[in-house]
Amino acid sequence: MDDLTILVINPWSTSTKISVFNGKEEVFKENIQHSSEELKEFKSVTEQFPFRRDIIIKKLSDSWYEIAEFDAIVWRWGLLKPIPSGVYEVNRSMIDDLLSPKTKQHASNLWALIANDLAKKSEHAKAFIADPVVVDELSDIARVSWHPKFKRVSIFHALNQKAIWRQFAEEQWKKYEDLNLIIVHMWWGVSIWAHKKWKVVDVNQALWWEWPFSPERSWTLPVDDVIRMCYSWEYTEQEMMKLVNGHWWMVWFLWTNNAYEAELKALAWDEKHKFIIEAFCYQVAKYIWSMMTVLEWDVDAILLTGWIAKSKRICEQITKRVEKIAPVYYYPGEDEMRALANNGLNALLWNFPINEY
Repeated sequence: MDDLTILVINPWSTSTKISVFNGKEEVFKENIQHSSEELKEFKSVTEQFPFRRDIIIKKLSDSWYEIAEFDAIVWRWGLLKPIPSGVYEVNRSMIDDLLSPKTKQHASNLWALIANDLAKKSEHAKAFIADPVVVDELSDIARVSWHPKFKRVSIFHALNQKAIWRQFAEEQWKKYEDLNLIIVHMWWGVSIWAHKKWKVVDVNQALWWEWPFSPERSWTLPVDDVIRMCYSWEYTEQEMMKLVNGHWWMVWFLWTNNAYEAELKALAWDEKHKFIIEAFCYQVAKYIWSMMTVLEWDVDAILLTGWIAKSKRICEQITKRVEKIAPVYYYPGEDEMRALANNGLNALLWNFPINEY
């Protein structure tokens, strides 16, 4: 196992994280920052392909790593069509979907192209994705929305949540497919899942639709007010999109998207910050209770994870409101690089099946 070498790529809009793992041990990591000056010449995300690929190759080469020595290259998702959770090998269909004009633009869409290109430079490396945000395991009844033309869509923090599920099961000496859990990921957005025997049978749509308000996502919206705003001619379509995804909760109320900064001010008895943080905890707890009904009161545990879970104050306030459902456990932060590497490693060892997209 230790002789298997895995390259992990985790892209963001203005940065690229890369790590190298020998088996389960992370032996190299780099967070490459991309300035606005560097990126402004590209009209679309896909045009950044050679620029970002070449930077990755150079960083690895400067640290004495050659692409040919990797057994797997694992990358962080992309806005693909809905698929079940698991490990998928990059193929032509995946690349065609990511390049389609109908696919929403996101930095992560690049990485099937880059991972596939890098894998070709090795005689044996495989290019994988694992538990992307488009994982869809919803029950049929959970898909029903307010209008026949619209269905509830599954978009959430699948990678971190599935990794935390496995970790909790191992700690409890239980099979993860036997557990019913409510898992809450709290970061720029908040996703709250009902996990039933490994499948995510219901989850709030954590990108555009429904959620507790969070540092950069809106709460479930008053539709009539939103329609009026759209027809007020005060906002462009892009500005309206930014209103609901990118600037909300802390930005509008507290003029920051930094939960730690907001908490420090609340601890200093700033009443406004204290009240907004309490409102956030209230909303998260309310959504947790709704997932309890999805699991019909059969809940083994509630897990709080993500960067906001580093706040003991926030976790304790949420726990106070939900601890009658089931025991609450804290898993602060996230380790997406290790989660991606573990998925790639288990696929190479045939512990996880390799799915076809």
